[in-house]
Amino acid sequence: MPTYRDEAVILRTHKLGEADRIVTMLSRRHGKIRAVAKGVRRTSSKFGSRLEPFMVADVQLYAGRSLDIVQQAESLGAYGADIVAHYDRFTAASAMVETADRLNDAETTPEQYLLLVGGLRALSRGEHAPRSILDSYLLRVMALSGWAPSLTDCARCGAPGPHPVFVAQLGGVVCSADAPVGSPRVGEKALSLLRSLLAGDWEAVDTAAHADNAAASGLVSAYAQWHLERGIRSLAHVSHDPGGPR
Repeated sequence: MPTYRDEAVILRTHKLGEADRIVTMLSRRHGKIRAVAKGVRRTSSKFGSRLEPFMVADVQLYAGRSLDIVQQAESLGAYGADIVAHYDRFTAASAMVETADRLNDAETTPEQYLLLVGGLRALSRGEHAPRSILDSYLLRVMALSGWAPSLTDCARCGAPGPHPVFVAQLGGVVCSADAPVGSPRVGEKALSLLRSLLAGDWEAVDTAAHADNAAASGLVSAYAQWHLERGIRSLAHVSHDPGGPR
């Protein structure tokens, strides 16, 4: 059918002409979609505000040859205003949608859509520290894409853990025999926090020490950027204080 509907998170937008925008979104059933929203930059537009980054909308689109066309948009989650009002939430959300945009179309699934929606909703409500929400999202979206890090047994030889070395390039923790020379050691509390972030154990995450939060965040950042093969530009602006204000 040339016309279809879906739920979608708005990832980014670009200006097109004098009044239009190209909208990139992650949808629940159709993966990533790039579509033209005509006239949305005019003040008289009925749905321009619903097609801003971090918003979740029920959209009706017409399937075009290269770009689809947005025909209607109804708000499902107006998270943008509460996110952009706080710099730490905004930078964390920016890194999340950039990551979602970087994933190949073949890797996008309904679970990834729901994970992103849940993360943006948690950010907008200030449920946890923004950096912790981001770290949990990055670990879980990597796992959904088939890149779950090994956090107990050695990623190279499978030797039972725990092991004190984490090497992003090797897939997670590694035993002493497989660890490259000079690899820094990681404390068990930081590794335990990584497991809690991956499992969504927020009681453990919210009560973790600042030093363990900072160490875990550094490992998550290195792991995600290695597997995406390019740096996540928004991460440069994210606070390095995961336990800071929400």
